[in-house]
Amino acid sequence: MTASNFAHLEPDFPAVHAAATSAERLAMSEPEAAAILAGKAVELALGWAFAHDAGLTPPAQTGASRMINDPDLRTIMGQKVHAKARFINLVRNKSAHEGATLKPEGARQVVEELHHVLHWFGRTYARRQKPPEPNNFDPAPLTARADLVRDARRKIETTDRELAKRTEELEELRAKYASLDDELKAKRAEVAKARADQIADPHDYHEAETRLRFIDLLLAEAGWSDLKEGRDLEYRVEPMPNEKGHGVADYVLWGADGLPLAVVEAKRTRRDPAEGKRQAELYADALEAMHGRRPVIFYTNGYEHWIWDDARKIPPRRLGGFKTALELGEMIARRNDAKPLVSQTPKAAIAGRPYQTRALARIAEHFDGGSRKALLVMATGTGKTRTVVALVDMMVRAGLVKRALFLADRISLVRQARNAFAAHLPDSSPVNLVTDPPGTGRVYVSTYPTMMNLIDRADRSGRRFGPGHFDLVIIDEAHRSIYKRYRAIFEWFDSYLVGLTATPRDEVDRDTYRMFDLDPGHPTDFYGLEEAIEDDFLVPFDPISLPTRFMREGIRYDDLSDEEKDQWDELEWGEAGRREEVTAGEINTYLFNADTVDKVLAHLMTHGIRVNGGDRIGKTIIFAANKAHAKFIEDRFNAGWPSYGGTFARSIVHGESYAQSLIDSFSIAGKEPHIAISVDMLDTGVDVPEVLNLVFFKLVRSKTKFWQMVGRGTRLCPDLFGPGTRKTEFRIFDVCGNLEFFGSNPELSDPAVPKSLTERLIETRLKVVQAIDQTVSPHVSGEPAVTTKPDEVGLDLPGFSGERLAHFPSLSLEGDRALEVER
Repeated sequence: MTASNFAHLEPDFPAVHAAATSAERLAMSEPEAAAILAGKAVELALGWAFAHDAGLTPPAQTGASRMINDPDLRTIMGQKVHAKARFINLVRNKSAHEGATLKPEGARQVVEELHHVLHWFGRTYARRQKPPEPNNFDPAPLTARADLVRDARRKIETTDRELAKRTEELEELRAKYASLDDELKAKRAEVAKARADQIADPHDYHEAETRLRFIDLLLAEAGWSDLKEGRDLEYRVEPMPNEKGHGVADYVLWGADGLPLAVVEAKRTRRDPAEGKRQAELYADALEAMHGRRPVIFYTNGYEHWIWDDARKIPPRRLGGFKTALELGEMIARRNDAKPLVSQTPKAAIAGRPYQTRALARIAEHFDGGSRKALLVMATGTGKTRTVVALVDMMVRAGLVKRALFLADRISLVRQARNAFAAHLPDSSPVNLVTDPPGTGRVYVSTYPTMMNLIDRADRSGRRFGPGHFDLVIIDEAHRSIYKRYRAIFEWFDSYLVGLTATPRDEVDRDTYRMFDLDPGHPTDFYGLEEAIEDDFLVPFDPISLPTRFMREGIRYDDLSDEEKDQWDELEWGEAGRREEVTAGEINTYLFNADTVDKVLAHLMTHGIRVNGGDRIGKTIIFAANKAHAKFIEDRFNAGWPSYGGTFARSIVHGESYAQSLIDSFSIAGKEPHIAISVDMLDTGVDVPEVLNLVFFKLVRSKTKFWQMVGRGTRLCPDLFGPGTRKTEFRIFDVCGNLEFFGSNPELSDPAVPKSLTERLIETRLKVVQAIDQTVSPHVSGEPAVTTKPDEVGLDLPGFSGERLAHFPSLSLEGDRALEVER
């Protein structure tokens, strides 16, 4: 009986072996099932690698595509094996999700590529049995044991269930290994050493075949299928500067008008794709001479793909694949139709502030100068989103952009961006891909994970979001972690790239500047918090540090009251037993002290900035340490202020049903809740201009995050305290020493307690009566009367004048007779 190509996997990796051998057996009879099982084998193998290799960090979301696109895995695998894994996964997705028909020969190719991937996997990680050397692929097992093939057809569903169960077991193992013990650490060190000590790999990975298969597959995804020899493939071009006077282009992609749209030069894998650049340029020269139109140039080695529209004097750039006929046609049309971006004036109704128009002018100069990347550093609340809405409008009018993509890391930010485009650029027909994945428009907004999923998705007509789909990609809060986790998105699309961040320019890391091809500390444009406050586009804050004993000094058991000691004893301390002391940094981990929370809330309710004439605390965000802490704060508020009915202060945390609806309600002036107790959900991006108080009830040690949180209160808000009386400041109550840590020089004394409308009305009445007394007394004794107008009385009630005082009969100033009667 013919041995399986994957027999060497069984001792070390039984689950991978089961999936691979099943794919091998089904390749000729059930090609689609074989492709799915081959993809499953790759997924199981990579899952094992991420669980056991210390050089790999498991991706935020599970799935084969996430693991395959991990940059660290790509480095470990090498280009050759990585491309094979991607090829297998692409075919798997087409078979599993797109209903594509796969011929037996195609399944045979998938299994052969799987053989190479798992050879690398076994060679790198196996301990009991390494793959044999040489290990040439044997096609015989694909056609052997026909009776088992028939049996496999009947049991395929059972096999899939078993594989799913084994996958779950693997995930359980990964969770188990999350808390590393000494044995696992030693094993990972052993794996790392073994990988580092490997000798040169003698295995023949058949690069040329993979290269051509992969290029053909990517072309097909872009709509270039059924390529014909002699026209689409191996097309003769002339003249060429060689002895024969002609050459043969690997691929020529034709438009519906019969003219060439693109020429593709394919080089061997071991060669730099740039080696084909000059050759492709000469082919383009020849095609232009033959047909009267210069094609766009691609050159590739099967793994790296470069595009070059030299007719527009634009340098070559790397992208993820190939463009569709429509996208190539748009590129060629821009040669004549595109206008300089500096010629387009920003619309003042969208972004008319001086610093916004300056930022747009600098981006225009940057892009017109040949750059395709820009980074804007703008303080929170200064209108970053409106600025890029105006940029999209300018680039559309200049003929540079047909479709744009706005990416953010949270659903609420995506919703806000979509609303901003709908309000200020309604013709863009913005589509929220999180809630409407099939939607179509000119501007798309999405979270990063949603976009990653949609990039991987295709149907019978090809991949929806190919490399040329978007002409402009905008990254909200661009920083290193976003680029590290989602770099595949930015490498996939051939587009202009604009990054937005509120992080102070000196705090933006070097990798972020490098991502946008900029020198550290020199963004495309910068507008900081201090400058925005000075220009009166943001409001300053009044920092108040609350020196609570527990939060600053920690807790010692001996210092507690008897009641607090009882609470301490009832806590679940774990196997280590009850502790005698909890440090300040551990407070929220071990103890939520009711007295501390009550005092902080009382301080807020007494000293917080108020609205409605001082009768109600203004919109307030309390930043809590975790979900339990937020719920505890909400419970203590309801216990201390039961008259508010449990709706005035609400915890807003991830995972709670309808949390977004609470954010929406909090964002509406005058609507409850007025106090939002947040864990991360309101730290960034939420725009509520009415916010007047921020309470930092947790430690923050990221300067970037701290200033983003501060930015929740910096926005202007006209008429907040009545007609013509705008917001001029907001107040920060810091419980955990964040202000001192970031050098904000907080005021340690309590601010003055604001007076309510009722208190001020009473005081005003007293002042008016006193003024009346001063006016009447000399008149009674026969001295000349002194006329005093209500506006001359020392009133501290904003917005009140003599006319408004007429509404209070007891203070009516109708003449001496009325005064004498009242006396």
